[in-house]
Amino acid sequence: MDLSVDYVGLKLKNPLIAAAGPLTRNGAMMKKALDAGFAAVVTETIVTEVRRNVRPRLVNGAAGMGNIGLYSDFTLEEWESEIAQVKEAGGIVIANILAHTPSEMSYIARVVEKYGADAIELGVAAPHGEGLEVLSSDPDRMYGLAAATVDAVELPVIVKMSPNVTNLSKLALAVERSGASAISAIDTVRSIIGVDLETGRALLPTYGGYSGAAVRPIGLAAVATIAQTVDIQVSGIGGVENYHDALEYIMLGASTVQLLTAIVLHGYSVVPSILEGMKRWMARQGHESLSGIRGKALASLYSFEELRMEPYTARVTAHCAAQHCDACVTGCMYEAVVKDEGIYSVDKARCAGCGLCVSLCPEKCFMLEWGP
Repeated sequence: MDLSVDYVGLKLKNPLIAAAGPLTRNGAMMKKALDAGFAAVVTETIVTEVRRNVRPRLVNGAAGMGNIGLYSDFTLEEWESEIAQVKEAGGIVIANILAHTPSEMSYIARVVEKYGADAIELGVAAPHGEGLEVLSSDPDRMYGLAAATVDAVELPVIVKMSPNVTNLSKLALAVERSGASAISAIDTVRSIIGVDLETGRALLPTYGGYSGAAVRPIGLAAVATIAQTVDIQVSGIGGVENYHDALEYIMLGASTVQLLTAIVLHGYSVVPSILEGMKRWMARQGHESLSGIRGKALASLYSFEELRMEPYTARVTAHCAAQHCDACVTGCMYEAVVKDEGIYSVDKARCAGCGLCVSLCPEKCFMLEWGP
């Protein structure tokens, strides 16, 4: 199976990219990610003025990780040797850079281009403070940052989008108009990871970014929205832990998939597992390359106004072996699923065709069908 991808002009051996964060904080760690099977790495966020990261800054929650780390501890000048280590080993490096003004962003971009970066990813959002959030919500300012960077360098420019906005389509159009080559989505979700009930204190001392499996539906929605809005490439980020998750992003239009939290929580073995899983799935489905499935699911997505009110109702299609479960009965808000002496049935007069029972049943004993 061919997993290779042409992403912003870079020839990648597979679609997996190590996302910006603590595991790409220096040359040695980036090389470790590449050795694990990633096709490329995104550096930890590079800035002009370093402010040392706070402690503590990471908390593992029930379904994801809270993070109040902001950017790299290295100075801009120190990144020259870190990037060089990866380039000398034949790796592909995407430099994630952060600034508040077009001139500063352009300056950092020119410097990391000189250092040997293969592409640039603009960090325009952070969930911790208000300044960058305002920036990431403004299409005009987004355009100005991206356009200035595109004009300043010869490298492909990627803009990393925040999920904490309500105008994603307008922002994506501004990025496309700027001449940028791609959009990566999503950055972490603004959050409070939790509260210690014994002490009455928040687990982290400020608002932070949430990542992990719980944010994947948000990431999928962002990628689909962007893919349906613009023609430039998309890199999907958020909650990827296995091949199924990665393929979902690709079917919704992503060319590449970035991950980091899964590696922190489960180790680098996740990477070969995802790649092998993708190959096995493609072999079963008869796909020779990823191009045959990229964006396939977009055809099934409509605006709410386009949806037809269709008379679907549920039907039991098989005897359920999980008799102890009863998730379909307890979850049916319309009291349409009935269990009588171990046999499940659907009261068609009550069924509203919501489809919840189809996804709740572990044995896949329900389907929706046309008709009352």
